[in-house]
Amino acid sequence: MGDGRISVSFACQRCLQPIKIDDSFDRIDEHKLAELSLPINSNIDVDLESQAMSFDHFVPPFRLTDSGTGTNGFMLISDVSEGDVGSHKMKVKAELFDKLSSNSEIDHPLCDECTDTLLEMMDQQLKLADNDFNDYLSYLKKLEASEDIPNIEQLEKELTDLSGEEERLVAELAMLKTQEEAIKASIENQQTEQERLRDEQVKYWREYTKHRRDLMATEDEFRSVENHLASAQAQLDRLKKTNVFNVTFHIWHSGHFGTINNFRLGRLPSAPVDWSEINAAWGQTALLLSALARKMNLTFKRYKLVPYGNHSYIEELETGKQLPLYGTGGIRFYWDTKFDAAMVAFLDCLQQFKDEVEKGDSGFCLPYKMDKGKIEDSATGNSYSIKIQFNSEEQWTKALKFLLTNLKWGLAWVSSQFADDKLDD
Repeated sequence: MGDGRISVSFACQRCLQPIKIDDSFDRIDEHKLAELSLPINSNIDVDLESQAMSFDHFVPPFRLTDSGTGTNGFMLISDVSEGDVGSHKMKVKAELFDKLSSNSEIDHPLCDECTDTLLEMMDQQLKLADNDFNDYLSYLKKLEASEDIPNIEQLEKELTDLSGEEERLVAELAMLKTQEEAIKASIENQQTEQERLRDEQVKYWREYTKHRRDLMATEDEFRSVENHLASAQAQLDRLKKTNVFNVTFHIWHSGHFGTINNFRLGRLPSAPVDWSEINAAWGQTALLLSALARKMNLTFKRYKLVPYGNHSYIEELETGKQLPLYGTGGIRFYWDTKFDAAMVAFLDCLQQFKDEVEKGDSGFCLPYKMDKGKIEDSATGNSYSIKIQFNSEEQWTKALKFLLTNLKWGLAWVSSQFADDKLDD
């Protein structure tokens, strides 16, 4: 490397490292090339002229040159640009390596290390081939020395039998393959049917769940209806045993006052009841007597009861005059005779109700006698006027209490007589 570069012609075909070819390869003539191009197997004819002109395995040359960076580095560059490829020596070497590569399974050129490695591998293969050759030769000698010479006819017969058996097995294998295809097709059909049945099952369970939910909802509704029916039946039985008059009109007493639906009927100096409460009590009293008369199909003579809450009144049938069954109080009240006339007319209607009841039941009797606006206490023989004029509040209140007592007895009789009827009033 006096001039800083090494001339390199080719690269190793195994490790691709640049190699330098010996100068002796430059002086190979055409006859040597022709001999080298001959195939190793002499049984194969080779066209020497065509082999001599072959460059199919031409390996381009390379040379290793200094990189010039000052670090003693080298780089591999092609010599194509320098025109050396066309020289006679390069052609000879390329043709030589091409012939060698074509004549064997090894590509040339090779470096020394790759050549040594290749020689070691070929020595190992040679040893293996020698061992195989010795084994075959030993076996051949053993067969030649053996007295049991194989019977060719018997072997041919066995071969024929085995061939027939093979054909039979091949036919059986074909039949089995056909059966296998049929079984695969059947399996596919069964899988398709399985998928269909699975879908049907899912659909069935979905519908079953829906119907089950509907059934549970229907059962719950049915039980609810049964409970409502039982409750309604119990209520109906209770209502059948309940008297509508007793429930609607509750007549009782509160101290010196007679009461109807908790409204006091009467007035005392020690307990001045408001007139709105008294008027409401008279409205309930008129409504009760009117309902009892309608239940007995009783039409009052001379009067007509008109229940109208705390402004109820009694109408005179002959004159059409309205008698107010309510009061307003005050000084003017004591000079107003219409309220007294209404109370007397109510007492007359109650007497007519008593007479109508006695027609159907001779044993019926009210606890207090009534006659021309007065009520008599049979226990003491005292009579009390129903009017408020020229009367004390104590006696008027007691007369009203006796009136409610008689009305309660009439209510009890009607309830006992029509207990099994439907009370529409």
